[in-house]
Amino acid sequence: MSYLDELFGLHGKTAVVAGGAGAIGTVMSEALLQAGARVAIWSRSQESVDKALERMAGVAGSDNKVVGMQVDTGSEELVEKGLQETVSLFGTPDILINGVGGNIGKAPLIEQDMELFDKVLHMNLTAGLMIPTKVFGAYWIKNKVKGCIINLTSMASYNPLSGVWAYDAAKSATLNLTMASANEFAKYGIRVNAIAPGFFLGKQNKHLLIDKDTGEYTDRGKAVLAHTPYGRFGDVMELAGATVFLASDKAAGFITGISVPVDGGYLVHNI
Repeated sequence: MSYLDELFGLHGKTAVVAGGAGAIGTVMSEALLQAGARVAIWSRSQESVDKALERMAGVAGSDNKVVGMQVDTGSEELVEKGLQETVSLFGTPDILINGVGGNIGKAPLIEQDMELFDKVLHMNLTAGLMIPTKVFGAYWIKNKVKGCIINLTSMASYNPLSGVWAYDAAKSATLNLTMASANEFAKYGIRVNAIAPGFFLGKQNKHLLIDKDTGEYTDRGKAVLAHTPYGRFGDVMELAGATVFLASDKAAGFITGISVPVDGGYLVHNI
């Protein structure tokens, strides 16, 4: 085994990637698989699961090392069921990626639809962190497993983005709870960290950043690029390295409670 394999390899590990069929989740799933882990991809949509598995089939050595499951992480009962199914297939998971989340709409605060606010908050914070972390944390503590959790924070965890009130609230809370749970779980040898993606073009935000009629950057897209020292949007594949690093006990075994920005310098922009 090479030095890099020994330091970053995840052979013998099992990872659950909640939200693993989305653009970011798929890249994280593939990165873990490429590093040697067995991977269970969770998504609310069976169609999304099937598409993710189709992509994983092209990864060398993926035979019998990846499965897909339809799991709604907003339900504690369904997460417990999904965990048990994963255990029966691959054994006890060592890694949990909390990748469920997203945003719906944009509005001034005084025009915020509160039903929509609750829905986005639930998606990003309750389903996207609290329920899976509670279920896996309890299982790991009971079975004396030194697990690893990677949450998805955001640029909004540090600085609010205009007009996305629930998303701002949820992602700032995700950063706070990453640190809080890292502190609580440390005595059990469970690490909790996060990755904060900068601006990547995906189906959820593409229409906000690029005009669908002209193909030109919108005012918001131009503002993001002006605030990003690298002067471009990220490529989702640029999240793979941070994923493998934080998942590796040998590379990051003494790291817990941090959030790693992968943002082209967005957070250090100044004038």
